[in-house]
Amino acid sequence: MKNYQEDLLQISENAFNEHEIFRHIQTAAKALGWDYCAYGLRLPMPLSNPKILMLNNYSEAWQKHYHESGYLFSDPTVIHGRKSQKPLIWSEQAFSGARELWDDARTYGLKVGWAQSSLDGNGVGGMLSLSRSGEVLTPQELVAKESQMRWLVNFAHLSLSRILLDKTVNQSEILLTPRELEVLKWTADGKSAQETADILNVTKHVIDFHIKNAIVKLKTANKTAAVVKAAMLGLLN
Repeated sequence: MKNYQEDLLQISENAFNEHEIFRHIQTAAKALGWDYCAYGLRLPMPLSNPKILMLNNYSEAWQKHYHESGYLFSDPTVIHGRKSQKPLIWSEQAFSGARELWDDARTYGLKVGWAQSSLDGNGVGGMLSLSRSGEVLTPQELVAKESQMRWLVNFAHLSLSRILLDKTVNQSEILLTPRELEVLKWTADGKSAQETADILNVTKHVIDFHIKNAIVKLKTANKTAAVVKAAMLGLLN
């Protein structure tokens, strides 16, 4: 598996297409004994209704049924992944609050599964789910394969989130000047425009000018939203 890990890392560095990367993730999942895999990316914006992007090799029938049933909002694996980065093994107990989803998934051949989420410093969350139609996940198999599965989770998030985030939010188009970034950083620390002006030894009018420019460039409604967006895009790091 080590050689394959090195191959995946090489692919990640050179790939510009999320579907190409996902095909290799499928191959790695298959080598670990899983028929299906799914990766979901939860963007940090908009805060009121974060956008979710998904890649999977489930049957079209299951994808359609899952979407039309609104299972994304009641799926215990998704709910767990938002609160914890610990792995979750599918079980009747785990799905006790979503019995209909559990029964439907089994009807479509999804009977055994394992999932783990990832969260990076920019607030971007992702989760990789591995599943199959048979062969119960034994403690012995878990001991033998979980470290490799966890590695695949991290690889999936690092490689796919990079490409998907760049496609969704083109950071190269947000060209904030060093002074605009500096003003946003002081604003993020709770400083008022006048306090920031005093720190930078300029007038309040100059600070207001930079803040207005940042708001326009970040396409936000006000300075608070501009600071939040800049921080979540990693521009203030």
